[in-house]
Amino acid sequence: METEITRELAGLLVPTWKRLDAAFAFTVSDEAAQLILSDDQRAVQARPSARVVQLLREHRHRSAVVGDGPWWRLLVSVTSTGESAIDHDYGSDPFPDDHLFPAAAYQADLQVYPRRTLPVWLAAYVGHQNRQVRTPKMAVAQAQADLASGVTAVAASAALPPFPLMWARWAAISAAFVAANSQWGPRITSGMGWFEGSKRSGATLHRLPGGRAVLSGGVWNAAELDAVYNHGVTMPLLYRGAPEWVADPVLSPRAANGLLSFCYWWDGNGWYQGESPDPMAIGAALPGIWTSKITAEMIAQALDTNGIAEIANLVSAAEIYQMTRPLLTRGLGDGAFETHDAYYQLILAGIAS
Repeated sequence: METEITRELAGLLVPTWKRLDAAFAFTVSDEAAQLILSDDQRAVQARPSARVVQLLREHRHRSAVVGDGPWWRLLVSVTSTGESAIDHDYGSDPFPDDHLFPAAAYQADLQVYPRRTLPVWLAAYVGHQNRQVRTPKMAVAQAQADLASGVTAVAASAALPPFPLMWARWAAISAAFVAANSQWGPRITSGMGWFEGSKRSGATLHRLPGGRAVLSGGVWNAAELDAVYNHGVTMPLLYRGAPEWVADPVLSPRAANGLLSFCYWWDGNGWYQGESPDPMAIGAALPGIWTSKITAEMIAQALDTNGIAEIANLVSAAEIYQMTRPLLTRGLGDGAFETHDAYYQLILAGIAS
């Protein structure tokens, strides 16, 4: 059947096009297609024929018996010289926005084609039921209920640096990645630091009045969330014992999507947590803020330099909130770096003297 699909699609290349790239997204209720015809100079969009759509529906139905449910997306490429390739997308990575249907479409599909498991992101998308939402109103009610029942938070592991050090290191790393014009790495503003890793884990660090802070985020494909969405385990009480100021406005956006896997809060003296994992298990979601040495190594990696002594001095100055422009310039070295943009990160964070 795949041969028939590619043959039908190849017919769109006649008479002048050299290549067709197509992406199809299907459920039992919703369908989307993107076809691009191209040659060495041009590219235009096309539409699949009714015959192609019929073949795709049948192909998807047949694929359901091969594994744990049918494909969600089918990616096809065909050339005028007869070459072709087909890739079946079962959702290991999130779908592009234009191929992401409403949750009801996937729920309807699962009724027809039940699956043993779903990728965690998709399972959360169709089944999070706002279980991680904590509006300010909910936060007050939950904090009062915890107090009345004697529920308290527990101290987080000492592996989490004190907030002032974490904030300063976050800012120093942010400055380095900005200096290197990197799209990766953390960023910081006067009230929030955020980080999205290349492997889809990430976190936000919110600085609140009164010397308080909230660190929250998610580890990609967290085992705890897989257990919740695919095996019916109770959702961890990430906010157990949390004060009322731990609420949606200072939580990672992952909470709204049911993909939050940790939450810690700093009360001015120490880090606390509910049923979050040990901080050492969330390393993929944080930049290198664990120790001064790790921070310096991450900065050196971002700058692709061996000037570790100058970088160590930079980190030391950041940690006592006494960063200066000359210190940053020496730390960056002789490369073609964006010094002014980098220093602005430090100004925003309040660690530049």
